[in-house]
Amino acid sequence: MKLQFLEAGQIVSTHGVRGEMKVLPWSDGPDFLPEFQRVCICGTVYTVESCRIQKTCNLLKVKGIDTIEQAQLMRGKTVEVFREDAPDGMIFVAELIGMDVIAEGESIGKIADVLDYPGNKVYVVKGEYEYMIPAVSQFIENIDMDAGVMRVRLIEGMRTDEN
Repeated sequence: MKLQFLEAGQIVSTHGVRGEMKVLPWSDGPDFLPEFQRVCICGTVYTVESCRIQKTCNLLKVKGIDTIEQAQLMRGKTVEVFREDAPDGMIFVAELIGMDVIAEGESIGKIADVLDYPGNKVYVVKGEYEYMIPAVSQFIENIDMDAGVMRVRLIEGMRTDEN
């Protein structure tokens, strides 16, 4: 299910004296956030003046936050982006949680978690049994975001209680 807003990160500190905020991204890396022209913080929509990468974080400057004091009030707040502003075909973990998973025409459960391993992500599906399904094309047949359904191909060993 596509969401209206997606959580992109958390404001962890200020940077400088002109209202720039340091954002710890909740995505694969900091190169995601600079693509957006607007963000939402605490229900208020802000136009992005600048967003640059500093090591593993983003330095975000938005219109209307112009002093260090204003930026300090944002510390600890979540930065959200508009789903409609994201590139087509991009799927976010928040949209996968709760998605129904179908194998061989039958529901096996819902995605409860997405684990991020060095080789690939792994979908944790919970239903009558728990499954660990690697997020690779050999096992993920189709993801229908509008219907909220993922079709998968299971193999022996994906069910966590199998020996």
